[in-house]
Amino acid sequence: VMRPAGAAESRGQAVAHLLERRENAVRRGDERAFLATVDPAAPPDFRDRQRHLFRDLADVPFAEFDYRVDASATDTAPDVPGADESWVPRVALRYALTGVDTVPTLRPLGYVFARRGGAWYLAADEAPGRRTWRGPWDFEDLVVRRTAQGLVLGHPGTAALADPVARQIDGAVEHVSGVWGPGWSRRVAVVLPESRAELESLVGQEFSGDGIAAVAVADRVDTAARRVEGPRVVLNPRTAARLSDSALHVVLQHEITHIATRADTAEGAPMWMVEGFADYVGYRDSRLRPRDIAPQLVRSVREQGPPRALPADADFHATGRTLDLAYQSSWSLVRHLVGRLGEPRTA
Repeated sequence: VMRPAGAAESRGQAVAHLLERRENAVRRGDERAFLATVDPAAPPDFRDRQRHLFRDLADVPFAEFDYRVDASATDTAPDVPGADESWVPRVALRYALTGVDTVPTLRPLGYVFARRGGAWYLAADEAPGRRTWRGPWDFEDLVVRRTAQGLVLGHPGTAALADPVARQIDGAVEHVSGVWGPGWSRRVAVVLPESRAELESLVGQEFSGDGIAAVAVADRVDTAARRVEGPRVVLNPRTAARLSDSALHVVLQHEITHIATRADTAEGAPMWMVEGFADYVGYRDSRLRPRDIAPQLVRSVREQGPPRALPADADFHATGRTLDLAYQSSWSLVRHLVGRLGEPRTA
């Protein structure tokens, strides 16, 4: 059956209008209008998840929030029971957090749309073969903490960690700026995932192990334009919840250093410098003795003498003693450079 020449265009326009109605409903806080965009014949659990999504979105301070649809890039649509037509165009969420993001970020969504008569609806949010990004608002109920220079997004299960993080963000931002300088946004969003699925959606499987306390991530980095989209500090609650206040202080300063330096970090920069500098800033005001900061390095020097090579990038993807030694050696190297050159020349 041949489709009329104008059908694809009108389908694209109809879905674009549907997404615009969802945007406006989020901005106005209109739950009824938001749910009116959902397929009335969709399974009850999908409609419930959409209701939960709307209520979580209402708690997030968005400076920008809209959807982008590319009608020219489509995938094979799954059958939607009882629908006259189903469609999977390329859809992305474009958003920016108020007081945090200097530019918006774009995240892919695997939306499936269904036509029933003359009306289009959202029938599913995960098309086969199409990646769907899920933000903190797609998981458990949100717990939001705002500070002068930051934002914490967590859940009821991580609320106990959200409060000490919120208390420390502003001081950590100022500490990092005191070393690196003011030439960055000086605003930070910290995400506290509650489940392993959420943690992996934010940082990937490689960094979601229990041995890692935190990771600094970004959706896209353009060092030539000094543009960083979606920078976030993601804490692993399984590990971070066990940290003392002073240890959390060091971790936050380390990860915020990555956020501050991301736009200026050359692609392919050696990991020992990137991580060593972040550790240097993290520990700078801790008053810990070097042997307490780098016990594995001290032990290695006593047993084998000074290191004969710089830590390799692969060492930072290892585990156990190799990983600890890579970080501690890198911190020691940067601390040595600061002693020789001074902080301005090192940074």
